[in-house]
Amino acid sequence: MGEARAVMDRLTDAITTHADLKVIGELYAEDAVALTPDEGELHGRDNIVEYWRTMTDAVPDGSFQALHSYEVGDTAIDEGVFSGRNTGPLELPNGETLPPTQKEIRIRGVDIATVREGRIVDYRLYFDEMDFLGQLGLLPPDEPF
Repeated sequence: MGEARAVMDRLTDAITTHADLKVIGELYAEDAVALTPDEGELHGRDNIVEYWRTMTDAVPDGSFQALHSYEVGDTAIDEGVFSGRNTGPLELPNGETLPPTQKEIRIRGVDIATVREGRIVDYRLYFDEMDFLGQLGLLPPDEPF
């Protein structure tokens, strides 16, 4: 296992099994950039840690089941399923906070992390945000044609 794989595995653990914002912060470079489907491009360690705080607060029992894990040079790639129950408030990008829905979620996604000198410098997260919001019951009901 190379450095990128080890860092990605530590990040996944710090987001899910042993949620720890301090560890998450230690895994990102000070000037890291992250791209997310719900918050767009985030610049800097502090903004990225805040993004993960929002998720770990909203789904504190979150778990990740890896379906495929790869490492190519300085980059680790995971495809898997994040699941858990929304028991904490959910902060929206516009600053609003929604109360917990108590709904179970199961979201398939892909994480890509490029690592240099033991820290993530570039991180990309892909998941279907509409699927996530739908599972939380936050979308209007489908209208018949």
